[in-house]
Amino acid sequence: MPTKVVVENDVEVITPKLYKVVLLNDDYTTFDFVIEILKTVFYKSEEEAINITLKVDREGSAAVGVYPYEIAQMKVEKTHTLARSAGFPLRARIEEV
Repeated sequence: MPTKVVVENDVEVITPKLYKVVLLNDDYTTFDFVIEILKTVFYKSEEEAINITLKVDREGSAAVGVYPYEIAQMKVEKTHTLARSAGFPLRARIEEV
């Protein structure tokens, strides 16, 4: 879903609409698992992953990245699949930027 068309030197560049992935807090998923998801699915550093996990715990949710729709959807699905296979109810959602 393009949102912006830029014409530079007679070349039309279409930039895709961006979406943020938001991780949601629950009372069962362990901090260690959330940190691992943030490092492996969202490629966050250890320090970033810890800070995001603490924000999710304190505030109930936190944005973990901004991506084109297809990539955001893939990351949410991967998060849900890994969480379910580990027995956790961790959830993520997509929000329009």
